Amino acid sequence: MRALLAALGLALVLTAGAGASGSGKRVLAIRFGPDLEVNPVTQDYLTSQLSRAANDHYDAAVILLDTPGGLSTSMKTIYTAELNAKLPVIVYVSPDGSRAASAGVWISEAADVLAMAPTTNIGSSTPIDSSGANLGSDLRRKVINDAAASLTALASAHKRNTTWPGQAVRVASNLTAQQALHMHVIDFIAPTLPALLVKLDGYKTKDTERPYVLHLAGAHIDNANPGLFTRVLNALIDPNIISLLFLAGIIGIGFEIFHPGIVLPGALGAVALLTALFGFSVLPISWTGLALILLGVALLVIDAHVVSHGALTISGLISLTVGMLMLFHNAPAPYHTSVWLTLSVTVPLGLFWVFAMSKAVAIRRRPPTVGPNRVIGEQAIVRSPAQVFVAGELWRARRADGGNLTPGDHVQVEAVDGLELTVR
Repeated sequence: MRALLAALGLALVLTAGAGASGSGKRVLAIRFGPDLEVNPVTQDYLTSQLSRAANDHYDAAVILLDTPGGLSTSMKTIYTAELNAKLPVIVYVSPDGSRAASAGVWISEAADVLAMAPTTNIGSSTPIDSSGANLGSDLRRKVINDAAASLTALASAHKRNTTWPGQAVRVASNLTAQQALHMHVIDFIAPTLPALLVKLDGYKTKDTERPYVLHLAGAHIDNANPGLFTRVLNALIDPNIISLLFLAGIIGIGFEIFHPGIVLPGALGAVALLTALFGFSVLPISWTGLALILLGVALLVIDAHVVSHGALTISGLISLTVGMLMLFHNAPAPYHTSVWLTLSVTVPLGLFWVFAMSKAVAIRRRPPTVGPNRVIGEQAIVRSPAQVFVAGELWRARRADGGNLTPGDHVQVEAVDGLELTVR
């Protein structure tokens, strides 16, 4: 009997140990980085992963954040999704060396739990205009006050420091993890995600609208990373790439129109143009800039068919340069066309166009050559002992020194005597 009780006791101990080590809890770790910008592509990725975590009945979703910021519209969509998620959302700024900057601060403050790895930083949330400069005085007051109020509201809802968010917006305050914890800007510092989950065991979230008691110690962690498709789309909305694709598309389709039947330039141009249009649908563009690019290309094409002594070419290059620089003028600071890229495209294009136009002018000024004498000085190929092929025509021919002509030899036309050539 004692042996049976001992066996039962041992079984209960082992069962309890197994329950402690395998709690059955699951956490979805959503990686947002490294240095992944906040935009419509990454917004869709992150919000879909939050929905997946809720639909698959995970016990919590952890956003592993490392971002320099991005578009305010996408930022709002993301933090709204966090506030309305049907499970606890934890933002963990990690790994070491990561940052939650600009729009990333809103995403961080919207979380039920905000934690950082030891050597990370958070802050620098001052709104700037589309060129990366400070806003004008009246507009600046409106935008900054609105941004400070929204960030403060998020911090207040989670019972965090409500003074620092205004500093992050107004003076671009930035804190290390230790400073943020000391000022109660964040909730925890942890070196790893498993260590953070242990610290959160029994933690009660502070948002009264979304009260949770977390029991995540030893939880199984599933990782979610941006897929290849997300990374490709994220790369394609780089303004520099979009500008190049748009130009390549116009050139490819234009080449196909003027040289029908080649197919490949037109097909590749169509792909490039459609890809650029996807970028236009994601980022706010300047229609004036787009019109200037189209005008610049049109002027270059027109100058190839009329005599303007380079005036249309110069106008076209100026229009193209200004248009490329203005194209994403309405987009936030990270999404601008590089000045150096614009110059590296327009300057070589201008030099090539000048070279091509100078050759075209030289050909136009060359006096026309008509009649049989037009073949004098041309290279010919011997087709038979008495015939050569030159300028697309077969001619009777004889060697100037009276020798025999050998088929396949290359000769030069020296004179024309009626319908017979003298060659050497």
